[in-house]
Amino acid sequence: MNEIFVTGASVARALASHRPVVALETTVVTHGLPHPHGLEAALALEAEVTAHGAMPATIGVLDGQVRVGLTRAELERLATTPGVAKLNPGNLAAVLSSGSAGSTTVAATMIAARRAGITVFATGGIGGVHRGATESGDVSADLGALAREPVAVVCAGAKAILDLPRTVEMLETLGVPVLGFGTDEFPAFYRRESGLPVDHRFDTIEALAAAVRTHLALGTGTGVLVANPVPEADAMPLPIYERALAGALAAAAREGVRGRAVTPFLLARLNEITGGESVRANLALLRNNARVAARLAAALRSG
Repeated sequence: MNEIFVTGASVARALASHRPVVALETTVVTHGLPHPHGLEAALALEAEVTAHGAMPATIGVLDGQVRVGLTRAELERLATTPGVAKLNPGNLAAVLSSGSAGSTTVAATMIAARRAGITVFATGGIGGVHRGATESGDVSADLGALAREPVAVVCAGAKAILDLPRTVEMLETLGVPVLGFGTDEFPAFYRRESGLPVDHRFDTIEALAAAVRTHLALGTGTGVLVANPVPEADAMPLPIYERALAGALAAAAREGVRGRAVTPFLLARLNEITGGESVRANLALLRNNARVAARLAAALRSG
């Protein structure tokens, strides 16, 4: 890799010795959860990955470099720097060239993971087709990245604020397989069910790893989505979920929120409306995804 992409020493050693590695994003640190919950979540996710047999590689941008495997000090710096940019493929180069700090979305993390040789990535939920996209054209860059970066993304489906039926349809159009781990349905982030079917269900890590390995061996160039629902005990009750989502969407429309600001605005408003219930569910699903990703990475290395 060139000097733009820098792999931390521990991650580089793990990759060189063919140990399992899991990529982690940093938008959760700066935009997904209120401070200091974001930093605490990032450290907890790294601990989950380590405890389940893999090396965590948290990815972020500092001083004109995409750093694959941030240190604790670098994570704290990213979490406390004001005005950190939320990075996707469209603004990544501009922020890198300016030397500013940036946190990586799913799309930007996938780019860095693939360049580093990491094939498994754990996140909360992917971006997708936004509600009202037929008028606004607002579709997350995460879908484009999944169409061209051969990385397995473990997530609790797509963020609940999105148009889930159109998001699932777009994944099919792009040739991105959706593999359910212990589920027949595409998860709805805070909820386990959406009523939308996955492409195939797997109930063991070994069977899931075999499918992921086969997909990557096909050489289609696309990623694979591992749909891992929030643990049942941590799922948000349906009445709370529906009331909070309706309130957050109405607030965004009323205040004219657009573009990259939509997701962090809605997540913050959901936290307010639910009295912290959404953050609790978010942390639980993040940790669950990190556990499954670590096990998947280990199974891919042993197969």
